[in-house]
Amino acid sequence: MNAAEIRVEVAPELALFVPHARRTGTHPLAVDGVSTLGHVIESLGVPLTEVGALEVDGREVPAAHIPADGESVAVRAVRRPQEVPGAPLRFLLDVHLGTLARRLRLLGVDTAYESTDIGDPALSARSAAEQRVLLSRDRGLLRRRELWAGAYVYSTSPDDQLHDILDRFAPELRPWTRCTACNGLLRKATKEEVADQLKGGTQKSYDVFAQCTECGRAYWKGAHHQQLEAIVERALAEFA
Repeated sequence: MNAAEIRVEVAPELALFVPHARRTGTHPLAVDGVSTLGHVIESLGVPLTEVGALEVDGREVPAAHIPADGESVAVRAVRRPQEVPGAPLRFLLDVHLGTLARRLRLLGVDTAYESTDIGDPALSARSAAEQRVLLSRDRGLLRRRELWAGAYVYSTSPDDQLHDILDRFAPELRPWTRCTACNGLLRKATKEEVADQLKGGTQKSYDVFAQCTECGRAYWKGAHHQQLEAIVERALAEFA
């Protein structure tokens, strides 16, 4: 008995996930008549977190569809901005995305971050428990079934990473409201309240301060403020 065969076309945005020979056009693929279409697509290397729609012979089908011999499958990329139903939009980043985490927090986006490698099972469990979108460049992690939601981070450049996540999810931006160290909310603080964190020059030169309500870290418009303000202004100009 001959194996069933389908034809698969992968969206250009997802080409990096599949073997080079399958990156353009439509290609045959053997199927067993038992595995779901979602499983088949993942076996090609495409995380389902990156798939916006699966179309079979022109009609949209769920990932649970069992592909049959002769079907033509189109794998679409996620639509942007991507809706994440069921909870306030918030993120969880793995150990490799520290700079992106700090920039999202700078913009006031609720962003949890693991600064140590706690392992894939713990990360996916936290994503589910706190209903956070897990951001990672680890394709295997994004295939874990426990995930509440996830997204692949396509670039290694922090600037490009931030642009991509803001473009994909369109989170509400509230700059200067979160601690870049722990994600806690900031409040206005007096110089006296944060005096133990200030050196002599800072105490003399600055009068406006904020303090994290969670970890107590103090903030003021110091030497790096201009660089941070540029990041905020770019984000607000394009995505606010």
